[in-house]
Amino acid sequence: MLKATFPIALALGAIAAPLAAQQFPTDDPVLQSIWTEGMDNSRVWDLSQVLMDSIGPRLTGTPHIKSGNDWLVKTYTAWGIPARNEQYGTWKGWERGVTHIDLLTPRVRTLEGTLLAWSAGTPDGKPVTGSVVILPEVADSNAFRVWLPQVRGKFVLVSMPQPTCRPDATWREFATEESFARMDAQRDTARARWAQRVRNTGYSVGLGTGTLGRRLEEAGAAGVIASRWSNGYGVQKVFDARTERSPSVDLSCEDYGLVYRLAEQNQGPTLRIAAEAEFMGEVPVFNTVAEIKGSGKPDEYVMLSAHFDSWDAGSGATDNGTGTITMLEAMRILKKVYPNPKRTILVGHWSGEEQGLNGSRAFAADHPEVVQGLQALFNQDNGTGRVVRMSASGLVSASGALADWGAQLPQEIAGFIEWSFPGSPAGGGSDHASFVCTGAPGFSLGALGWEYGTYTWHTNRDTFDKVVMDDLKNNATLTAMLVYLASEDDQTVARDRRVMPTRTNPRTGVSTQTEWPECQQPTRSSAGYTR
Repeated sequence: MLKATFPIALALGAIAAPLAAQQFPTDDPVLQSIWTEGMDNSRVWDLSQVLMDSIGPRLTGTPHIKSGNDWLVKTYTAWGIPARNEQYGTWKGWERGVTHIDLLTPRVRTLEGTLLAWSAGTPDGKPVTGSVVILPEVADSNAFRVWLPQVRGKFVLVSMPQPTCRPDATWREFATEESFARMDAQRDTARARWAQRVRNTGYSVGLGTGTLGRRLEEAGAAGVIASRWSNGYGVQKVFDARTERSPSVDLSCEDYGLVYRLAEQNQGPTLRIAAEAEFMGEVPVFNTVAEIKGSGKPDEYVMLSAHFDSWDAGSGATDNGTGTITMLEAMRILKKVYPNPKRTILVGHWSGEEQGLNGSRAFAADHPEVVQGLQALFNQDNGTGRVVRMSASGLVSASGALADWGAQLPQEIAGFIEWSFPGSPAGGGSDHASFVCTGAPGFSLGALGWEYGTYTWHTNRDTFDKVVMDDLKNNATLTAMLVYLASEDDQTVARDRRVMPTRTNPRTGVSTQTEWPECQQPTRSSAGYTR
């Protein structure tokens, strides 16, 4: 696979020295106008603040995502861009209210935690008080069934307590090598034993409380308490639950450890939880689609793509509010400086991505004419950082098109991008995979990390303050330029696929031919959803 920082002639010294302003390799006035509008007249702060602070998280099936869909349509319409909410299915409707978790004995402390998505609240949202028990070590599922009556009216701890809530990087910096190695080994042993403890029940916790939580609920537990630490200070991965009568909550690493130790040492922890939640049955779910009609080749399409849904423990800021704002702002820029494109420009703000790319898969299935006429799709979904990676997604001729478009970008943007030609097709990590599986040219805009995996991806800390506005301006401007260049290209991007490589299993030595990823059918209702 060829990897090169591109444009080759300009990029070699891109990061080594300060950059002069606006180093354009072309005198194209539209590109220069896109730069001015995107960098000097940016709206990304204002748009981000409304989306992330006011609308907030956008869990599929909640009133918040529908409010967000309506805001997108209203915003596009105000800019003179036709937009619509397009229903693709239904999902389990749910709305969270206030959650309050308190330790009452042996001392009083308000605990940091939250109700998991799609969990029941406490009855009528009123406080429930109970003692705490730890999921026991049992020999098998029969022994677990014998133990189950003990959970009635109690809160059950179902996660391993972390031996430390300090990140490993801090241990490496300050601890002796022996001390860190000892802690790490003890933690590995504890993880393995806890995983076996859960397996022996005959149930699983999944990413939240899973089927184990449902079984504890059936046995009369007052609530199920988990903790999924994200390996950083104060940060939790917070997903979903299956309980319909008892609350499932996630406690912070620190507070979960406190409650666990009190229970383990028979020091009588008592909790009080008040949690409001409402189930609303199956509700319609939507993609928001906006369009600037092409004047030369209206039946060919250039698409902007980002998922709009999020988990709801934070604000959905970097997953994927930043991708959403990138595409929204790029469309604003294009409407102002390129209002009569050669090809039709579409933007898809997808719902249900977190449950399996459902919104984009449904759009691709419902709009074969768009897939057939797709010139290029640009998708962004990996945090707040500036775009630094792009690939041709395994399409040979698309490599040449991307190289040509990249050669026309200003150095301030292109100088940071590593291009991979021909690259490999996406297997399902984000929404461009819904199009790449057909052989259509869908490209991912890969961003700098900014500790995304630890601190904001699916966490309670994915909030407005984590957005890097300069990077967001860069990404919106880049996207607008790529869309313009793809729209104006005289050539239609061909779809010839690379010869996929063979992979050798290092354990068996057996080589197998890698296959182009197959398209998956969308899940169009929560009845067909499992995790």
